[in-house]
Formats: sequence, C-alpha cells, structure tokens
Amino acid sequence: MYQVKVNSDYNFEIDKKGDELTVNGVVLRPDIQQLNASSWHIINELQSYNVEVVNFNSDEKTAEIKVNNHIYKVTAKDQFDVLLDKMGLSSLNATKVSDVKAPMPGMVLKVFVTEGEEIKKGDNLFVLEAMKMENIIKAPADVTVKTVKIKPGDKVEKGQVLMMF
Repeated sequence: MYQVKVNSDYNFEIDKKGDELTVNGVVLRPDIQQLNASSWHIINELQSYNVEVVNFNSDEKTAEIKVNNHIYKVTAKDQFDVLLDKMGLSSLNATKVSDVKAPMPGMVLKVFVTEGEEIKKGDNLFVLEAMKMENIIKAPADVTVKTVKIKPGDKVEKGQVLMMF
C-alpha cells in the first residue's frame, strides 16, 4: 500500500497485487510496457499514456514524472512511513543542526548570510580560504541563522564554532 501525493494537491491510495492495481478502491488492469530504464507506455480503459521519470530521489521518496508531456511532482509513502506518521515519529528523520564549525584552519573571505535569515540546505554560508584555496561552506540543512560569529578577514581554527542556528 502506498499513499501518493501529486503536485501537493491530489492524494491517492495505491495497492498492487500481480497485474491488478487498486487506486482509491477502484481496481484497474492497465497494460504497461517498459520502453527503457525510465520510460513506459500505459494503456488503461482505451486511453494511452507515455510516462517518463524525469527526476527521482529515493531518500526523500519524491519524483518528477512526465505524463503525455505534462510534468507532475510526486511524493510517496509506503505502509512504514504511514505508520511512523501515525506514531508521531516521522520527524525523527529530519536533520537537526545547531551550528557550523570550521572544517579547517583558515581565513574568512566572505560571509553570505545574516542573523535571522532563513536558508535552505545547500545554500552558500561563507568562503573560507585555507592553504591558498577558497572553500565555499554550504548549509547542511534548512535552518534559520541565529548567530554569525565571523566576518570577512577573521582567522579561524579547526573546530571553532562559526555560526549558530
């Protein structure tokens, strides 16, 4: 059993047993032919669909799927994800980050964020020059910057706390 959400608007409960597919309690028997590793041709109730997986993230259980040249964002939860949600344990998988420490000794060249700013995972935080190389340090998670303890020109030591979230 899967709970599938399409474009954050439409919810489906899907179950598959053999060639039989049940969607929201309705039994379907589609003809599905795989064309290559990421494309399928599906015929269901005399309607034809060309389906292609454009992007897939197995960790987040999300995908972008193109159906007859229309792209849909899809998220899926299996029975274990649903059970974790019911038990209130789904948030335990979220990354919890309270600070960023200097990965190496060096000098801060540029700071991209300010206190109070909300940033997304992967956003640039600051540039640290170490051994004549510029290293862009990125956000490890979606966070709000609480404290910035550095400014351009500061020398930092390995393990020193540079920002708090």
